[in-house]
Amino acid sequence: MNLHEYQGKEILASFGVRIQRGIVAHNAKEAVDAAKQLTAETGTGWHVIKAQVHAGGRGKGGGVKLAKNLKEVEEIAGQIIGMNLITPQTSAEGKKVHQVLVAEDVYYPGASETNEFYMSVLLNRGTGRNMIMYSTEGGMDIEEVAESTPHLIFTEEIDPATGLLPFQARKIAFNLGLSGTAFKEMTKFVASLYKAYVESDSSMFEINPVLKTSDDKIMAVDAKVSIDDNALYRRKQYAEMRDLREENAIEVEAGALGLNYVDLDGNVGCMVNGAGLAMATMDLIKQAGGEPANFLDVGGTADAARVEAAFKIILKDPAVKAILINIFGGIVRCDRVAQGVIDAYKNMGTINVPIIVRLQGTNADLAKELIDNSGLDVQSAVQFQEAADKVKAVLS
Repeated sequence: MNLHEYQGKEILASFGVRIQRGIVAHNAKEAVDAAKQLTAETGTGWHVIKAQVHAGGRGKGGGVKLAKNLKEVEEIAGQIIGMNLITPQTSAEGKKVHQVLVAEDVYYPGASETNEFYMSVLLNRGTGRNMIMYSTEGGMDIEEVAESTPHLIFTEEIDPATGLLPFQARKIAFNLGLSGTAFKEMTKFVASLYKAYVESDSSMFEINPVLKTSDDKIMAVDAKVSIDDNALYRRKQYAEMRDLREENAIEVEAGALGLNYVDLDGNVGCMVNGAGLAMATMDLIKQAGGEPANFLDVGGTADAARVEAAFKIILKDPAVKAILINIFGGIVRCDRVAQGVIDAYKNMGTINVPIIVRLQGTNADLAKELIDNSGLDVQSAVQFQEAADKVKAVLS
């Protein structure tokens, strides 16, 4: 589950991480009020207006701007709120901005130069250990840094038996070229950041940039946070932060119906039981010359109501030109699934895309007989390759 920047910063602050302070606003008037409050609390004269959407690269898309007075705060907030923000991480349509974060200016002049660093905490799936990834080259072009100068990206793996050790935090601060007060501040920052990552059950914390201010403070200027969905049952305070407006509407609807659904950019809808078989089915579709339009795992109970719900979800995508149902009947009987498909089809009336049904396992022969004798425009298949050939035929 992804969070907005301001929500991620709330979590960081609760674990003692210094953050760039800000207040959320939903319209231009609230933005001005927020700016006045920030000035009173922090003394900041300038304010940064940041679009709150689940996407990176907001600055490049015009979603992060500096306001030097209250008139500019009002104008910029009015421009950003309601816009469709297009960034390298959004679709061509972009994402609608519903709110902005009015933040304090932390790039004030002082005794030393400000520095921007990159830092993230995530799981290294290759080793099964958490790792801290960091770089001296923080800012908007971190992707380019990773591609063109990978030697500037450092990693520090954490042994789960010991957790983050003090020498590792010091090593990170040293590799970032810090000394004195800034060095001590960074070691504290790293320790608190890692604690926040572990104790919030997150799958990723990305801070870009981590800022060394002109008076040697270390703070999170941005925060991109993903909470592990599987842990939300014990992190209910974070589950309440979910913003459904930022998520795919069809995926949200499917989740409410208990279906495991991921929307894709293809032309063949998939209805499968089991994640492994679903992945294999998607490969099958690609080999047949098509592109999967979704990942849809209906689970172990594929009765008429569940199949009908799955049909409706798949058919919400206008790009779908065919539907492949691929069910292995281990626990669930194939003839019951077949009857569910038939009943769902009849309940829905006419379905204007070809349907290929492959059922294997318990009572597969009875299932094929039911499909073939249903009188409906549904094609049955027994073998994987047979199903692939029929998908190819209907697409051509």
